[in-house]
Amino acid sequence: MSTTEDKKTEVGSYFISNYPPYSQWSRDALPEVRQRLEQPPEGDAPLGLYLHIPFCRKRCKFCYFKVFTDVNAAAVQRYVDALCTEISLVSKLEVMGGRPFRFVYFGGGTPSFLSPKQLTSLAERLHKHVTWDGAEEVTFECEPGTLSETKVKTLRETLGVTRLSLGIENFDDRILEENGRAHLSKQVYNAWEWIQAADFPNVNIDLISGMVGESWDNWKENIRKTIELSPSSVTIYQMELPYNTVYSKDILGNQIETPVADWPTKRAWVDYAFTTLAEAGYSVSSAYTMVKDPSQVNFSYRDNLWHGSDLLATGIASFGHASGVHYQNVAELEQYQATLESGQLPLGRGLVPTRDQLLIRETILLLKRGYLSFDYLNQKFATDVAGRWADTWQQYADEGLLERTEDGVRLTREGLLRVDSLLPAFFEEQHRGVRYT
Repeated sequence: MSTTEDKKTEVGSYFISNYPPYSQWSRDALPEVRQRLEQPPEGDAPLGLYLHIPFCRKRCKFCYFKVFTDVNAAAVQRYVDALCTEISLVSKLEVMGGRPFRFVYFGGGTPSFLSPKQLTSLAERLHKHVTWDGAEEVTFECEPGTLSETKVKTLRETLGVTRLSLGIENFDDRILEENGRAHLSKQVYNAWEWIQAADFPNVNIDLISGMVGESWDNWKENIRKTIELSPSSVTIYQMELPYNTVYSKDILGNQIETPVADWPTKRAWVDYAFTTLAEAGYSVSSAYTMVKDPSQVNFSYRDNLWHGSDLLATGIASFGHASGVHYQNVAELEQYQATLESGQLPLGRGLVPTRDQLLIRETILLLKRGYLSFDYLNQKFATDVAGRWADTWQQYADEGLLERTEDGVRLTREGLLRVDSLLPAFFEEQHRGVRYT
């Protein structure tokens, strides 16, 4: 998407989280991926662990992730068994290199879908193979309606969660219902009492700008209620319409008008949120996140990943990066479980990026913080970032999207609000205009 993108929210992926695009990954790369995983790590990159829990009470109408609803206890147990087997296999890989996990991330789906008993059992089984006792961050994603006082205590005391991320998205029950969310606002406030009592070092709230039915009045009320709760950080995503969501299928299949706010409106709402949160004492941490106290809140998962750390991914359809290669696990549940039950890693596709592609990846991901140090990238990749993209830097400066700094660039607020639309300009020619996922 260029800086002159259409105002309307079209079907397709907007948010950029990797490079080269996922559509370019294939099974052909798996022999090289396996070889790298079975060798000691290259260099001294930090190591992270991702665990995917793919169950949800409901599928949101804007969700495109690999999730399953209406599952019984036996199905959940089989999946958890497979995940524990995968952790066992991963713990024996040479690429571990004796490195401790610097960060751990439980994502989904809805990790908090699991019961306290299931979470306790999962933690006990995982700790037979890996430990994250010394990790600087253990993140756990939660849907408010799945939480209980016992479960929150289990997350803090048994799993050692240090950063809890609560997917509120909106405080208005009508909008939550329209968009297919499983929880209502009352469950947010119930959960918040338990979360506060458990004393997590970092609690993040997720909001979405541009949900179907949202208005200026509603958005201002969302920000007021967020400040009232006073979380450690607030993450705001602008609503997109990837392929394979309920909304996007309706739009494509029935040729109806998009029900999602246009991009200028969504950006205006995020701009209002950032300004209002700043007045309440929060600081900008990235294009998506405000933090209450930068000296107390860091994002180990985000910052290490954006700096090119290794991430060992476990669970169905999860994405990993290790020793310079990318990979994704198989995306079919039966295949994922059966592969692990046969004692094999469930690798589905991969990509072996060039050194230049790793430079592009780190450049675009670090820009999402809102600033970029050329010196850092020049030294790491033996390159000249200023000269390489001189025309792009100049164009964005002329358009008021960034400003030059002593050692790089800093995005303006306008640039920050539309950062994902700026990134394809850094892609190689063959990757511009291709489907992202």
